Order: sequence, then C-alpha cells, then structure tokens
Amino acid sequence: MPRRLLSVRTAGTARIDTELAALRARLEIPPGWPPAVLAEVAAASAAPVLPSDDATDLPLFTIDPPDSRDLDQAMHLERLPGGGFRVHYAIADVNAFVLPGGAIDKEARRRVETLYFPDRRIPLHPPQLSEGAASLLPGQDAPALLWQLDLDGDGELRETRLRRALVRSRAKLNYAGVQQAIDNGTAEQALALLGVIGPLREERERARGGISLPIPEQEVEEIPGDGYTLGYRAPLPADGWNAQISLLTGMAAARLMLDGGVGILRTLPGAPPTAFEKLHRVALALRVDWPMDLPYPQLIRSLDPTLPSHAAFLNECTSLLRGAGYTAFDGTLPKDPGHAAVAAPYAHCTAPLRRLVDRFSGEVCLALANDRPVPEWARAALPSLPALMESGDRRAHEVERACVDLVEAALLTGREGELFDGIVIDVDERKPGRGTVQLSDPAVRAPLTNGGGPLPLGEAVRVRLTEVDLSLPAVRFATV
Repeated sequence: MPRRLLSVRTAGTARIDTELAALRARLEIPPGWPPAVLAEVAAASAAPVLPSDDATDLPLFTIDPPDSRDLDQAMHLERLPGGGFRVHYAIADVNAFVLPGGAIDKEARRRVETLYFPDRRIPLHPPQLSEGAASLLPGQDAPALLWQLDLDGDGELRETRLRRALVRSRAKLNYAGVQQAIDNGTAEQALALLGVIGPLREERERARGGISLPIPEQEVEEIPGDGYTLGYRAPLPADGWNAQISLLTGMAAARLMLDGGVGILRTLPGAPPTAFEKLHRVALALRVDWPMDLPYPQLIRSLDPTLPSHAAFLNECTSLLRGAGYTAFDGTLPKDPGHAAVAAPYAHCTAPLRRLVDRFSGEVCLALANDRPVPEWARAALPSLPALMESGDRRAHEVERACVDLVEAALLTGREGELFDGIVIDVDERKPGRGTVQLSDPAVRAPLTNGGGPLPLGEAVRVRLTEVDLSLPAVRFATV
C-alpha cells in the first residue's frame, strides 16, 4: 500500500516526547479508557463466551515482531494425503469478549484502529483484552475463528471451512527467526511448509496479475540511551510468505461474502490508462527496460529495489495504488468488487484486535460458511463501516507521516548547511526543479529543490540541508 510504514521502538528524548504529546492532543487521540470500558473488559476477561469446539490439540504458531503481544493470527500447515495442503488459520475471536452495543463496542467504533507512535501504541481495545485474554499468546487457551483452507498441489484454494474453536498457540515466532530456520533446514515440518506454500501462493498472485511492491520500509528505531534514529528495512521472504496466508484468508472471506450476498470488501479501483502512460515515461527517463508487451506485474517482479533507478521507479508505482476503500453490500452485489493490487475480491478479516472492520467481517463469514443467518447486530453495522474505516485510515496515515517527519526533523536539527548523499526518487511534473530526495544515511525522504534546472530522476545527487523546522515538522534540501 502507498504508505510509509512505521515500525515502533520505545525510546525517549524530551523534545520529541513533548512534540508527540502535542500531536496526540491535536489529533484528539484518547489518552485513556472510560471506566465503563475497563469494567466491561474486566468482566469479559474473567468470563468470556467460550466455544464448545476444542481445537487446543492443533499445534499452532504465530509470526510477529518480537515485542508484539496483540497477536491476531496463528497458523498450522500440513500436507494432505494424496497431495495438496491444509492451512489452519486461527483469528482472535474478539466477539467472545465484546457485547454488541456495549461500552467496549462503542469505544472501538470511536477509535477504529490501533495507532502507532514511536513512544507508545494507542490500541483499539484495552491491553487487558488485546494483549491479554483475547490475544493468541503461546500457552494460553483462547477463543478463535478457525479457518480451514484446503489447497491443491499448486497452492490454489479448493475448499473453505470456518468454525469457532478454543485454540492454544505453541510458539511465538519472529520473521528473522523463521527465515533463518527455513533457510538452514532446522524448521519443523509445519513451519517449513510456509517456505513451500508461501512461494506457491506468490506464483498464484503472479498468475492472476497481483502486485506487491518491494519497497524498503522507513522505520523509527531506538539507539539505547541515545533516543531515536531512522533506518530502512527490506522485507524478508518470510514476511511475504506470511502475508500470503493472510491474503489467502481475505480472498476466501470475500468469496464467502459475494456468494452469500452480504458483507464488506476492501476495494481498490484499477489505475486509469493515463497513469500507466506516465509510468512508461518515468521508466524511459530512468532507463528502466519496459517493453510495451511486458505486463506491469511482471515488470515489478523484475526490479531490484537496491538499484537507485529501480528504487525511484518503484516509488512512482505507488501512485497506482491510491483510492483504496471499503464497500459494504447486503442483497445487491457491488459493481466492482475487486482489489487491483490483489487482483481479486478481498476482505479484511485477520486483524480484529487492531482493526474494527475485521470483527464484523469475521462474524459475517462465520454465519455464511455454516449456512446460518448473519447476526442482526453485525448486519446492521455494515452500512456505517466504510466511512468509519476510511476516517480511521486517514488518521493512521496522518499519525505515521507526522511521526516519521518529526524524527527526521529531530535527527537533522543543528545540521543545516551539511552535505548528504541521496537519490532523486520523485520529480514534480509541473515544476521539474522540485521533487523528493532519499538519503542513505540517515534514512530520510524529504523535499528537494534544484535552482539550475530539472532534477535528475533516479540519479545519485549531493544535497545540502537548507531548512529544519521541528514545529511543523519539516526538513528541506537543495542540490549542490
């Protein structure tokens, strides 16, 4: 998605913490929890509505950042006799703790999704719930929506089942550890199959024309005892394989909803022809070889994001992924139910601890998968969810952008006039002397101007820091 991802590490400098507090106040981010919410959470955590189906014998595992505790998903992978694979994907059952129309429900609709700041998280649900009773923590029995997704030998989905069940994760894994275990052959069979099923699903994505942009993530990181810094993180193959399991589930959920005639989809319209025409011009300027008969998804997979020209081109490609939204329907199917990047209908349903819509879409899918009526409380909420989610997404984007901009400005305060090496990753078509530079060290992306003519898109440049304003926050550079 076209957003600067913010990976959060705890750290602290007085000025940044003050600015972060001011940002939260400006955005009216709730500082705490109403007493009624905390009372309801305490009661629900002590006596959740547990399912009668016991699947705690299934050896599930989670894959998340090392410091995460709000664990939405756990999986188990196995080969089927005669060929093919079975994916069990357990999703935290937040509805086992939330009373429709109750205090937790109302507060969650106000918050919409978890927000990430460098110094703290502002969760969708109180930590006692999201990081405790409802989380799929290892060794803890927890209610879940348990997806069973059977695939053929090529990784194509053949059968979907969904039930409520009590589950117990056996291990909390992280991406680096998973990658290492699969690469060196020490992974247990269920985990090793992620390195089989993940690439098969990526091949299915290629076949249907789906797109995953391999853009390094800009991260806020901690320097122990010395505050904040910024870095780039290139996703590991295991990141992509894990994401493919979530995409598979979201596509299965969308199919259930469309077949049942009720639900809410995550949608993204296809880019207009003019957008591809512009990209062809950018490719020509960057000397990226793009034959006219080569489909765009195949081009993307041929690029190396470590090459400056390719990195600049990939940055331009994010323009094709704008316009994502949510489409709710009940009875009349949407005219365009697809998601252009996924290249298939798709629904958010795998992160109910962190995203409001997933709690409702999961309940809809559970009813449809078992030929039961959709609960009225879930059905009645569908029309209001697109506007809620889109407003929540806008706020999350604003938080991420503001936090990264703040750390960029703080890192560069007092360094005005210094020279840096960077790459021109964007040029304003209307004013080609203006654009964006990406520095290698520190990991900053910022406005760049060139007084002597057009900026050289995709080329390495020497730039001077001309302005730092921590109150906005903003930094600006000019070519040397």
